[in-house]
Formats: sequence, structure tokens, C-alpha cells
Amino acid sequence: MSAKSISKDFTKGNIALQLILFSLPFMASNAMQVLYSTIDMIVVGAYVGTAGLSAVSQSSQIMNFATMVCLGFSNGGQVLISQALGAGKKKEMSDIMGTLFSFVSILSIVLSVIALSLKAPILHLMNIPPESYDMAKDYLIICALGLIFTAGYNMVSAVLRGMGDAKRPFLFIAIASVVNLVLDLLFVGVFEWGVAGAALATIIGQAASFLFSIWYLYRRREAFGFDFRAERFKLNRKYVGMIAGLGTPMAIQSGCINVSMLFVNSMINSVGVVASATFGVGVRIDDIVNKICQGIQYAAMPMVSQNIGAGEKKRAKSVVYKAWMFSVAFTVLCMILYVCFGREMFMLFSDDAAVHQMSSVFIKAILWMFPAFALMRGSGAFIQGIGNARLCMVLAILDGVVLRIGLSWLFGIALGWGFYGFVLGYGLAPYGYAIPSTIYFLSGKWEKRKVLAEEI
Repeated sequence: MSAKSISKDFTKGNIALQLILFSLPFMASNAMQVLYSTIDMIVVGAYVGTAGLSAVSQSSQIMNFATMVCLGFSNGGQVLISQALGAGKKKEMSDIMGTLFSFVSILSIVLSVIALSLKAPILHLMNIPPESYDMAKDYLIICALGLIFTAGYNMVSAVLRGMGDAKRPFLFIAIASVVNLVLDLLFVGVFEWGVAGAALATIIGQAASFLFSIWYLYRRREAFGFDFRAERFKLNRKYVGMIAGLGTPMAIQSGCINVSMLFVNSMINSVGVVASATFGVGVRIDDIVNKICQGIQYAAMPMVSQNIGAGEKKRAKSVVYKAWMFSVAFTVLCMILYVCFGREMFMLFSDDAAVHQMSSVFIKAILWMFPAFALMRGSGAFIQGIGNARLCMVLAILDGVVLRIGLSWLFGIALGWGFYGFVLGYGLAPYGYAIPSTIYFLSGKWEKRKVLAEEI
């Protein structure tokens, strides 16, 4: 069996057909991944109540920050793998994989220690409602201890995405979701372990997914193109530098958005536990819509990388146009569903009438965000695919820090719009990434950049 059985060549063939077929497993995987964390909130909402919902949503934001930092470096490795594949450098791909595995594993352990050491100051900074504080702390401790499994799954998935494989990441997350669902009902519903039980179910599910993925790929190591020998995991100084160079801005990009969420959550938490729970549920529903659509971006990114590595710039541009076409169509459909059935979606998570009433305010504000995300699926994939990590970082700081925090404060506090203003500021912030990234792509200035594949 050759490595071709896993990796795919996107430098030839029908772009639209390749993109939609490649996107579908990613969309399914992302839906499953959101379902994975959504199950926690549905079960907690049913068995623990509004305070438990607030605890899960707040602690999840903290762990999302650590996860997204690890994912930033994984995505940096993904870009290198995709460009190496496009340039036909198979041996270098194996060396990049081994370095990436070790790098991200070490990073996840460091972040776990930091989260456990600083849990109290972080939770106080977030202004967690008193009735949710102890539960939020339990959730944070358990998830921090299992961060290596979360980072490991995302790392393996990033490598496979870089090789053009979308089916196996779906298989791995499906395992995690099934395990999580069964254990959530057992730990929270039967054993009555509350929020801690939900956290434990999450980590066991992620561990099962990660360990199965390693076993699966080891059994198919020839097709995977990585033999898993101990010496392969040695940190290669050259690739550590390249992964760090690409991954640091991408990690900052991911981290900025999550740090901003901590501040936005803190402002919303000051309104009370109902606002906290409503925002937590709303962000989760929003995640479902955006993460599914993000499958288009996940597919477009390695397609762009491969074509850039192969010197097919015109074809890389066509990938972006097709990504825009598909993402706009999907976004319009989701907006219609949100308007028609938004309140019913909130009812799935909570039986609190106050949360249901406040949900209409959230929906009116958050709809402004959808067009921005439609644009980002194409232009964001392009900037990451060509390896322009610094621009990603600058735009993420504009989106995640300057606008997300600034606009939420402006509308919610300075103008006195309260909960609606906080959500509106959160929803308008992505335009700080979407508009400049689109202008950069259309300007053609990127064509003067040196291709990363030449340095691998």
C-alpha cells in the first residue's frame, strides 16, 4: 500500500467538485465536534440547571483558549505538510510530522500546568457568577488534565487535512462523540456527578478518539507515510523554527479571539446568571452553524497550499472563489433557519423561561456576524494556505482584541445598550478580519511572496 491511499493531489481536476467533496467530511466532522461539546451543555442544562450551564460555558472558553493555541501550531505544521506534498517532498513531510507531534505534545503539557496553576485568578478575572464558581473550577481542572488528548486529536486531524484526507478525522471525532454521549448520560444523569461528570465524560471521549487515531494510523503507517519509530519524533531544529514561525502568529490569532471572549464573558456575567447562560447557549448554537460552514475553509486551506507549493497560483485563486460561492449559499440558509427556529434551538439547552425570553435579543444582534464569516471562509483559508501567518495575526488582533472587546464595551457599557450591545459588538468584530483579508487577496500583492515549499 502506498502513501497515495491517504494523501490526495489537488493540483489537477475539477476544483468545485473537489472542494465540495472534500468539504463534506469536514463539515460533518465539525458538526460532530460541536455536538460533542454541545451534549455537555444539553445534559447539564437538563440535570443541573442554569448555574451549571453558565459554569460549563465559561470554563469551556478557558480551555478553548489552550486548545486553540495548540491548534495554531498544528495548523502551521499543516501548511508545511500541504506545501511539501504539492512540491513532491515526501521525506520532508515525514520529518515535519514527527517534529509537529513532539512540539504540540510538549506545548499541551505546559499549557495544562499553567491552567491548573492559575485557575483561581482566571476564574475571578472572568467574573464568574457565585452560584457557578465551584462547578466552573471543577470543570476547568478536569479538562486541563486532559488537554494533551484534545491537542493530540487536533494535531492528528491537522496533519491529515494537510495530506488531503477528510474521512479519518470524521471517524475519530465520531468515536469521541459517541463515548461522550454515553458517559454524559451515565455520569451526570445516573451517577449525578454534575458538571464534574460532564467534564470527565468529555476528557474520556477525547482520550478514546486520540488513542484510536494513533493506533489506526500506526496500523496504516505505510499509507500514512510515517513509520512511528522513536527517532522520527526527534525535534528537527529547522522544522521547529518553521512551525514556530508559522504557528506562533496562528496561535496568537486563535488565542486573541478566545482571550477576547473572556473579557466579553466578564462584561456579560456582570448582568447576571441568566445573561451568562443565554450567551453561553447562544455562542454554542452559533458554533454549530459557523463550525459546519468552517468545513469549507478547512478544505480550501490545504487545496490552496498544495497549489501554491506546486506553483499553480491561478488554480489557488479559483479555490478561493469557489469557497466563497459555497460559503455564501450555506450562510444564507443558516440565517433563515436561525430567524425561523432560533428560540426553539435555545429551548433544547434550557427550560428556563428567562433564558428563552432573552434569546430573542441574542438572535437579533448575532445575525450581523454571518456575512463576515461567509467572507472569511475563502480569504481566511487563502491567507493561511499561503503561509502568511503574520497577516493572520494582525487581523486576528484587530478582530479579537481591538474590535471584539472595544465594540462590546462601546455598545454594551458606553452607549448603555446592555446585553444587546455586548452581543452586537461580539458579532461585528469579525469584519475586522473579513474585509482586510478579502482586500489583500483581491489586490494580488501576495503573488510577490516567496513560496514556503522552496525552503522545506
